Amino acid sequence: MDIQEFIQRLENEFEDLPKGTLKPDTNYRDIPNWSSMHALIIIAFADAQFNVELTASDLRNANTIQDLYDVIKSKMQS
Repeated sequence: MDIQEFIQRLENEFEDLPKGTLKPDTNYRDIPNWSSMHALIIIAFADAQFNVELTASDLRNANTIQDLYDVIKSKMQS
């Protein structure tokens, strides 16, 4: 999986987000109408798609979509 495939999968999780909105350098907290529900969606996405358990600390330490991708990839390799 590369970053573009990751972004496409993630965009599919957000019903109100137009496709092509996210880029690797997008701060995911800048997603329009960002709320704690979006954070839960990302946690569920990582678990369902990659069998990776993201923590609140993981989300706090990640700023961009690239950061999220890197955290998930590193946990997949552990």
